[in-house]
Amino acid sequence: MAASLSEKAPEPPNGAAPSSNADSAEKKETVSREPSPPALNKLDSKVVQQQQDDADTDPFQNMPEREAKILRDQVYTPDIKVGMATLYRYSSRNDIIIIVISSICAIASGAALPLMTVVFGNLQGTFQNYFIPGSTVTYDEFMSELGSMCLYFVYLAIGEFVTSYIATVGFIYTGEHISAKIREHYLESCMKQNIGFFDKLGAGEVTTRITADTNLIQDGLSEKVGLTLTAVATFVAAFVIGFVSYWKLTLILMSTVVALLLVMGSGSRFIVKYSKQNIGAYAAGGSIAEEVISSVRNAVAFGTQDRLAKQYDAHLIKAEFYGFKLKSTLGCMVAGMMLVLYLNYGLAFYMGSVYLVDGSVTLSKVLIVMMSVMMGAFNLGNVAPNVQAFTTALGAAAKIYSTIDRRSPIDPSQDDGVKLEHVTGTIRLEGIKHIYPSRPEVVVMDDVTLEVPAGKTTALVGASGSGKSTIIGLVERFYAPIEGTVYLDDVDISTMNLRWLRQQIALVSQEPTLFGTTIYENIRHGLIGTKWEGESPERQKELIEDAARKANAHDFITSLPEGYATNVGERGFLLSGGQKQRIAIARAVVSDPKILLLDEATSALDTKSEGVVQAALEVASAGRTTITIAHRLSTIKDAHNIVVMSQGRIVEQGTHDVLLEKRGAYYNLVTAQAIAAVNEMSAEEEAALNEEEEQALIRKASTQDKNDVPEDPDDDINAKLQRHKSSKSVSSVALAGRPSEAPKKYGLWVLIKLIGSFNKQEWKLMLIGLFFSAICGLGNPTQAVFFAKLISALSIPVTPETKDYIEDEASFWCLMYLMLAFVMFIAFACQGIVFAKCSERLIHRVRDKSFRSMLRQDVEYFDLDEHSAGALTSFLSTETTHVAGLSGSTLGTLIMVCSTLVAACTVALALGWKLALVCIATMPVVIGCGFFRFWMLAHYQRRSKRAYSGSASFASEAITAIRTVASLTREEDVLRQYKESLAIQQRASLISVAKSSLLYAASQSLMFLAFALGFWYGGQLIGKREYDMFQFFVVFSSVIFGAQSAGSVFSFAPDMGKAAEASRELKTLFDRKPTIDTWSTDGDNVQAIEGTIEFRDVHFRYPTRPEQPVLRGLDLHISPGQYVALVGASGCGKSTTIALLERFYDPLSGGIFIDGKEVSSLNINEYRSFIALVSQEPTLYQGTIKENILLGAPHDVTDEQIDHACKEANIYEFILSLPDGMNTVVGSKGALLSGGQKQRIAIARALIRDPKILLLDEATSALDSESEHVVQAALDKAAKGRTTIAVAHRLSTIQKADIIYVFDQGRIVEQGTHSELMKKNGRYAELVNLQSLEKHS
Repeated sequence: MAASLSEKAPEPPNGAAPSSNADSAEKKETVSREPSPPALNKLDSKVVQQQQDDADTDPFQNMPEREAKILRDQVYTPDIKVGMATLYRYSSRNDIIIIVISSICAIASGAALPLMTVVFGNLQGTFQNYFIPGSTVTYDEFMSELGSMCLYFVYLAIGEFVTSYIATVGFIYTGEHISAKIREHYLESCMKQNIGFFDKLGAGEVTTRITADTNLIQDGLSEKVGLTLTAVATFVAAFVIGFVSYWKLTLILMSTVVALLLVMGSGSRFIVKYSKQNIGAYAAGGSIAEEVISSVRNAVAFGTQDRLAKQYDAHLIKAEFYGFKLKSTLGCMVAGMMLVLYLNYGLAFYMGSVYLVDGSVTLSKVLIVMMSVMMGAFNLGNVAPNVQAFTTALGAAAKIYSTIDRRSPIDPSQDDGVKLEHVTGTIRLEGIKHIYPSRPEVVVMDDVTLEVPAGKTTALVGASGSGKSTIIGLVERFYAPIEGTVYLDDVDISTMNLRWLRQQIALVSQEPTLFGTTIYENIRHGLIGTKWEGESPERQKELIEDAARKANAHDFITSLPEGYATNVGERGFLLSGGQKQRIAIARAVVSDPKILLLDEATSALDTKSEGVVQAALEVASAGRTTITIAHRLSTIKDAHNIVVMSQGRIVEQGTHDVLLEKRGAYYNLVTAQAIAAVNEMSAEEEAALNEEEEQALIRKASTQDKNDVPEDPDDDINAKLQRHKSSKSVSSVALAGRPSEAPKKYGLWVLIKLIGSFNKQEWKLMLIGLFFSAICGLGNPTQAVFFAKLISALSIPVTPETKDYIEDEASFWCLMYLMLAFVMFIAFACQGIVFAKCSERLIHRVRDKSFRSMLRQDVEYFDLDEHSAGALTSFLSTETTHVAGLSGSTLGTLIMVCSTLVAACTVALALGWKLALVCIATMPVVIGCGFFRFWMLAHYQRRSKRAYSGSASFASEAITAIRTVASLTREEDVLRQYKESLAIQQRASLISVAKSSLLYAASQSLMFLAFALGFWYGGQLIGKREYDMFQFFVVFSSVIFGAQSAGSVFSFAPDMGKAAEASRELKTLFDRKPTIDTWSTDGDNVQAIEGTIEFRDVHFRYPTRPEQPVLRGLDLHISPGQYVALVGASGCGKSTTIALLERFYDPLSGGIFIDGKEVSSLNINEYRSFIALVSQEPTLYQGTIKENILLGAPHDVTDEQIDHACKEANIYEFILSLPDGMNTVVGSKGALLSGGQKQRIAIARALIRDPKILLLDEATSALDSESEHVVQAALDKAAKGRTTIAVAHRLSTIQKADIIYVFDQGRIVEQGTHSELMKKNGRYAELVNLQSLEKHS
């Protein structure tokens, strides 16, 4: 990229340069006026210009229109505009009927709530009439009226229960049903897409869409719709009732709605603003965390954990600042709502008393208006959070519908196209030019013409990337070539029916993909779409067993405990590589295909399995057109035609003998491989080695009880392979010696103590917060007294004598309301702000400590899948915030609830114990209603996420293995299974929703029953003249309303369940002490290192892949100051050697010695400070070049030292030529520099430590040839006078090494200098020849 950009913008001649370029041009001039250094420094010194990565830039713009169109069709996705109606695109007629009924019910259940106020007001009127001096109402009349009024409450309760139940179940059911339809259509559409589409999106993206995005859509279609309708209906009904009762007062009280909207609106504006800033500040920190964790080996090797954690902490401080603003705004908003609430009471009673004295309204009407207005106003607030769910649902739907509506250029589901009557099986490629749509800049095949005769075997050989696998992709028609045609029996395959074509072809790929079902079913997939698909099960069983025999698999399958019914686990996880591969071969040959494609079918296997699989392949390919790609040439010498490819062209072809006579590329490959084969282990030797390794490990682990080491039920072909013991037991013995990480169980008290410890410094603040919380709780009982005083004052009949007294009383108690309003405002605001401070401090400290604890772990920890960079960064961002749920604010909530309840009961019992006891009996119900309402809503959220995880993993398995699905034409089969699993889940979830909605509906309706009981019993006491109105209303409102408010407080409390879960994970993380602990100070001190390195009989396996032996008895000796190179095929243990030297891992047995001391006995941080590592992918962090170089320094360094390190690394001049010099910002992961420039900065970072041992792990492999020269020169300079160990892929880079060690399968097979090894003409020579083949094409 660097080169091509600079060609477009030639440097203007000096002087004529436009001012912007002038200074840089002059700098370049000044640099080159010095005595000119060798041309090397000039290479790779172009500044990388940032490409504008706009969505509109077309990656195919530099191509001819016709080619660009072919590629664009393969990746283009339409943009879809989605409205609310589009979401319901897949609803059936039944769905729409259910939605309509549910909507009516939702509206009805919303309108029922304000009706309660009418009953309440009328009851007060009944009481008042009874008490008026000289009223004629008898006790019986009073009781019958009271009874009928209380019955209204019961009716309301029943109506509310039924309607809210129907609405909830209806909306959740249709939401599930419609989103399941969307999921089906989405997967169906994915199954139709061409492979290029997945290359561009990545299987991960596709699976997140089917899991996360469909959940978001379901969220916007389900119970939220009903809740919104209910809230709106309540609002409307409340005001209708208010205006009907007395319009003037209602109009005046409308002001509360305006006030509430103002409080919520302005509050949420600030909340949105601060939350954006908070997220922004944290995102910057999160990206640092992500950079560090994804390159954790680098941080560990350079010992920079502490400095990087400080950088992270700097962002956390910013995030804490904004988070505090955010949470205190939230607290003030709640306080504002409380203020409005109590002011509303005062206003209503004051204006009401004015109208009442006028005689224009009765007290019962005043109550009705006041309560309904409040109910309506507060329900308006319930709409806002749901609106957000709808907008996210629309956003998610746009992504999903764009895939559903995509027309695939290569669609296997279509039925048109030619189907040949009789297939001979001749394949011919003519003038093929191919470019992968995901990599438009690389031409993979250029003008290839190849004839594959029917019934014969054609083999393709060549270096990787030479276009061998592309041929197979084109024959299967996974891609369309840009030029040229592929013919089958002289018919262009692009005119054929795609599914029919793929049914004629069987593919066995390098990584065999099995599906998570039984072995029998896996092989049966090969029969899909063939004439045997509909055969009787008996006949199919014959075919399947026959195919398994051909594939050498029948014996080992029958020896498994469940035989063919054995489940292979997800992606065939439970079988060894060779077993999976043989099942894949059986699946390929079961349908007796005309054409067999073998894509390096044996390359991923070890020597033992390879022989067996190879034999199976030879049987399978007899008499079919076979195209085979081979890595090991010995496996293809019997092929009828061998095609040697290099860089997308055919170099030579012919039979084995013809090609050998030619003495060309093929000859070189064969001779090298043949000589190397002499040094290779035979299966017997390998078994002996395994046996030996096993003995050693058993000795080492003999402290363990032997019985807990499982025997492995691997193959029963042991006899054939002379394997004495199963190969897995070795590692299981060694790893059994390691303590396994069992999840510890922590009690709630331990977790609360853990969280408390983070807030220890704030204990004074916490006490203040808790004090204010208690005051907040006392608001309700206090206002009950005011309420009752006002009612008893206002229910005195108005006469000229009483008028003044009523007005005085009313104004006094209304002013008391005003006072209460401000006290509550201050109390709520204070506790909100105090707890905001505490919880933000808590989150900050938790994040900081979590990040440091993560960086403390050894590399082994990060190898586990569940500790990938993504998982850990999301843990840092989300889990840590959940912890706040167990912090002070929750405690405050609980104290608020307690103080409300205690005060309410005390007041009530003091004033009227009989009624108080009856009301207190209903308390648990009322509080339960409040709590369960919120708990159920949260439960619906969680349930919808969990319910679909099963089918989602099935879908993602199918999508990840899309090539296998396509080549087996399994698309319809996958869809059928997916639909079935969705249907099962829908049925299950419908039952669970039907049950759980009962609880929700009950929580909505039981309130009314508690009201009814209170009024009925209180009315009896009033009827008997035991209580007056003041007593009744104090007791009733303090207990019932108190309980109501206590129940609703739960909605403000963060989720405690999540908090407990999160703190459990944190505790586990903090308590995990790694074997190789960078925090520990034990181990001998290291003053100086000579640099003698010795490996003595080292055995090693990666803890995550215990079945794969990596090092098997490695012996190495390196003297101080030597330049040693490690070479070998990939996966032979070269990089592992370097990882062990850095002590990322400890070997299973054997030892690594530095200057005669075992590495594990030294202090880890001091030991690492003598070593520097330059790895394949240079890792730079955000910041300036200087900061990045300084990360390597274990102590303070001068600027001269930095300059010296940069000169040594051949990067000094380049840095000077940049406008900002050393202070140039490198961008995220060093994105603003080219690969070579980054690598040289990484070398400078390594050299600034002045290391005694320099480790180079394929330091130049990721570079183009121009940068490689520069970097190589820098490395050669750097290696002088140090012990250097280089792992090399390109052998030309290490010809000067003092000694070269050649690795094979975890041990050293050859050693010597370049010329000595070339004379031997062994494994090393083979590697050299292989590489020269790539070059000379």
